[in-house]
Amino acid sequence: MRKTMLMAAMLAGLCLGAPQADAASLVARIDVGSQTMTVSRQGQVLYRWKVSTARNGYVTPRGTYRPQRLHRMWYSRKYEMSPMPWSVFYHGGYAIHGTNAVRRLGTPASHGCVRLHTANAAKFYALVKEVGPANTRIVVTN
Repeated sequence: MRKTMLMAAMLAGLCLGAPQADAASLVARIDVGSQTMTVSRQGQVLYRWKVSTARNGYVTPRGTYRPQRLHRMWYSRKYEMSPMPWSVFYHGGYAIHGTNAVRRLGTPASHGCVRLHTANAAKFYALVKEVGPANTRIVVTN
């Protein structure tokens, strides 16, 4: 009887522990349909920002990713050395980064990257640096 209770308690702890472990990470959810990015840490929503993702003729890849590299300032060699401040690259050449084209935020306007207001990109970059890329998830959905 005692073994059964102990096993049940252990299983309950494992079941309760799994969501907490996932909630301990930083999660950025980009909803392409609503052109928003929601940033959560330890299961608590910290920010909800307008973004711009791919305009017609381009694509923002859907899926779940981890940051691959971070750059305080990057210049796109593919697109005429366009500045990409506070870049968090998550899938090849695709990144979450700041933009000065803030009037376009909330509408599809990019070549595929996720554009944020530069101040918000700096906040996200700092959070990723703080928790580490291994503890960060970037989820891009429809």
